[in-house]
Amino acid sequence: MTFSLRIIAISTFVTALLFANVIAEIESIEESRQLKSLRNSTMAERLDEGIEVKHEIAVDDPEAVAAMVDMTIRNSTERRKLGFFSCGTGNPIDDCWRCDRNWIRNRRRLADCSIGFGRNAVGGRDGRFYVVTDPSDDDPVNPRPGTLRHAVIQDRPLWIIFKRDMVITLKQELIMNSFKTIDGRGVNVHIANGACITIQFVTNIIIHGLHIHDCKPTGNAMVRSSPSHYGWRTMADGDGISIFGSSHVWIDHNSLSSCSDGLIDAIMGSTAITISNNYFTQHNEVMLLGHSDSYTRDRVMQVTVAYNHFGEGLTQRMPRCRHGYFHVVNNDYTSWEMYAIGGSANPTINSQGNRFLAPTNRFAKEVTKRIVNPDDNKWKEWNWRSEGDLLLNGAYFTPSGGGASASYARASSLAAKSSSMVPTLTSEAGVLHCRKGIQC
Repeated sequence: MTFSLRIIAISTFVTALLFANVIAEIESIEESRQLKSLRNSTMAERLDEGIEVKHEIAVDDPEAVAAMVDMTIRNSTERRKLGFFSCGTGNPIDDCWRCDRNWIRNRRRLADCSIGFGRNAVGGRDGRFYVVTDPSDDDPVNPRPGTLRHAVIQDRPLWIIFKRDMVITLKQELIMNSFKTIDGRGVNVHIANGACITIQFVTNIIIHGLHIHDCKPTGNAMVRSSPSHYGWRTMADGDGISIFGSSHVWIDHNSLSSCSDGLIDAIMGSTAITISNNYFTQHNEVMLLGHSDSYTRDRVMQVTVAYNHFGEGLTQRMPRCRHGYFHVVNNDYTSWEMYAIGGSANPTINSQGNRFLAPTNRFAKEVTKRIVNPDDNKWKEWNWRSEGDLLLNGAYFTPSGGGASASYARASSLAAKSSSMVPTLTSEAGVLHCRKGIQC
């Protein structure tokens, strides 16, 4: 009897100790989340301070970031062994959330799954849900409640979801306010045949699960950007997603094609951006990162391009970079007509673990293109490197620069996986087919 009581007492003590550890870990995670939101909120309030804010946002020690991501991936792997919320695809973003059957109830978990330079983008994680019920966009100055435009202009954090499948044709640019997530999971949402998305002078944006295509130039009209402000917009180029002077942006699992200008453009000092798991098709100038050769404030730009599929019907700019630091990692390039990765104005490009399948045209086998005058040899000093890339069908990457470790450190944001894994890592790039009650 005494022995049994001792066993019960020991079991009770161990259970209490484990419970205390779990509570402590939850409190630690919550404290980290609150600090992250506070840090980003403080930055948002000072966006109008200009380039100093952008330097503060820039990652000074991306090697430390990469180490942190490595630790996260290892911890995720250990959790997989215990059966927690992962089906072990090897894609660290997807492994973070996709195998939870209750993903609808736990939608906000997505905000904790970004990696790379945009890893701190919390979007609308700390706000309420907003359900879009109305696909119309009749009045860009006085948007109707229940529309996507009415949701994105609000001055509080919101996690925006959709009641049903819909095609949204925007009359004018959809100008987003800070701390917003647009989450298309579980329904089929197209933003098409009109204006598209503008992320301008804001912070903490997540765009996930949208079909964005056939975007048109619009403008010369009044458009509301917040509950208290609307103003005149000049002509927009017709980009799918335009990121202008913004930070902490994550673009994940979207399908983009056939827009008038770029599919994704990031310019004017934008930084802390991750572009991941997207499917790009049927377009000429796919992605521009950097405003112009003369706009030197883009030197602070840091962008991660990871796990994307650059598919059929693409011509160039995957991406085309200026000035900043760009980590192009574990993407699948199955089509280009001119080149895949290009740039000017001395950008640092760190290409790791990608798969490049060259076209049949023997004059378009080169992955890289420097946009310079024929007699300008300064490009030979630019730091462009290929590490572990798989080059197929005669593809070749022209490296340059002295390989300065400090430069590549600022263009490193996560640990590259083997290029042999790229087909698996990118196999479900683009919009996912998520349904209630099953793994997404």
